[in-house]
Amino acid sequence: MKGILFNCVADAVIEMGGDDLWDEVLQDAGLVGAYTSLGSYADGELVALTYAAAARLDVPADQAMEWVGSAVVSKLVQRHLQLVENYDCTFDLLCALNSVIHPEVLKLYPEAVVPEFNVLHRNGDTLNLRYRSARNLVGLATGLIRGASALYGEELEITVDKEDQGCVFHLRLAR
Repeated sequence: MKGILFNCVADAVIEMGGDDLWDEVLQDAGLVGAYTSLGSYADGELVALTYAAAARLDVPADQAMEWVGSAVVSKLVQRHLQLVENYDCTFDLLCALNSVIHPEVLKLYPEAVVPEFNVLHRNGDTLNLRYRSARNLVGLATGLIRGASALYGEELEITVDKEDQGCVFHLRLAR
């Protein structure tokens, strides 16, 4: 997993509790934590950091991956505004992941392994989106979707049908 995500997790934790909290999270996770944005790190390190941060911040363990996904979106956007500035709503952004955003991510981070997000159906206030990834981090993807909707000031109702190596997200704009 690319270091930029680790940097964004660190930024989110530090924003919530300062450098000391980040040091405690690293210690709890059993990690040293010198992450560079261009570096690649084991997926297990992100998982360990996520659960350690969630425990320190009283986030329930079953919500940890979603929490971190949501928390890092604003940090990712701060670093790469150009990837999202041309979209007017959450659905437009999500529909552009495979065709526009992930190719741009791969230009910046050629070794990145990006998940697939395929639009199955879009109609007005609903979007059905298939997520596929060898990492199968459905909770993280859910959090990233929630974080994206927060960027646009939109509230989504999200239901998930799990599949091998992913899921189908059923998204509905709350009115």
